[in-house]
Amino acid sequence: MAYDEELARRIGAALAEYPEHAGDVTEQRMFGGLAFLLRGRMAAAATKGGLMLRCDPAETDQQVAAGAERMVMRGRELDGWLLVPETLVADEAELAKWVGIGVAYAASLPPKARAVTAGRSPGPRR
Repeated sequence: MAYDEELARRIGAALAEYPEHAGDVTEQRMFGGLAFLLRGRMAAAATKGGLMLRCDPAETDQQVAAGAERMVMRGRELDGWLLVPETLVADEAELAKWVGIGVAYAASLPPKARAVTAGRSPGPRR
């Protein structure tokens, strides 16, 4: 198990509190965890180390002050990508707060365009 399955279940339950996005949420394995995407944009993910989420890059410092950690990818700290330790999402109210941050940011982005494979028409095959 590469990610916390119980945390993934709890994230799914927290996302169910947003009925306006019910048909827009998908799950995808990503970053060694299970990501929850809103219209193709990652809102939150269950990882081995806790809750990964997206936020407005301008709010990164505020979220770090609240206990989250900046994600580091290839040795570089990224604004707008956070890792929230398991201790900060131990109760449902705290988890819902953090998931809400990810949902708000993902909802503010345009839907992700579907990739078209080179040389293929997106239409039906004959």
